[in-house]
Amino acid sequence: MKKRFCSAILTLAAASLAVGLSSCKGNSFFASMLKESAKPEAKDASGGAMEPDVTFPGLDGRSVSLASLKGKVVVVNFWATWCDPCRIEIPWMISFQQKYASRGFTMLGVAMDDDGKSVVGPFVATTQFDVDGKQMTMNYPIVLGNDDLAAKFGGLLGLPTTVVIARDGRIAKRYIGLASHDELEKEIQQLLQS
Repeated sequence: MKKRFCSAILTLAAASLAVGLSSCKGNSFFASMLKESAKPEAKDASGGAMEPDVTFPGLDGRSVSLASLKGKVVVVNFWATWCDPCRIEIPWMISFQQKYASRGFTMLGVAMDDDGKSVVGPFVATTQFDVDGKQMTMNYPIVLGNDDLAAKFGGLLGLPTTVVIARDGRIAKRYIGLASHDELEKEIQQLLQS
């Protein structure tokens, strides 16, 4: 998993170079490469990207479909137990779940560990985080992810990656890497009010 994220960064750098070169006259090769790599997304009537049709395996053995959460504001957070920036975000996610769950909000943590449930289960059950001076374990649904499921969200360039979904299923925001606590909370609050 870690090696794939390093190669993803190299791929991103190559894609950036290709974008720059494709703007040069006579580089139709790069332009056609970029067109072929673009993935179509489902759009709503206003042109916004819609949440993918995806079902995740849960830690408890029950599947969780994204469609079952429609009507709620959902923050899908792709993370891993070995990811240090993810550990910075987890207390925020616990806090958001506490503050906003009663208002039609849910966090959905998608664990991307290669070893899956055998590593993620014990981590979720025992790892405590400092949330406003209190030690707490993760209090929101945790599901298991893989590259195929992540691809339905456009793929991952790195962890954490956070996707904010409005009540109507429209993807409102995407954060690659460590999100801004204040910006993410503001986005959640705005979507809960609409």
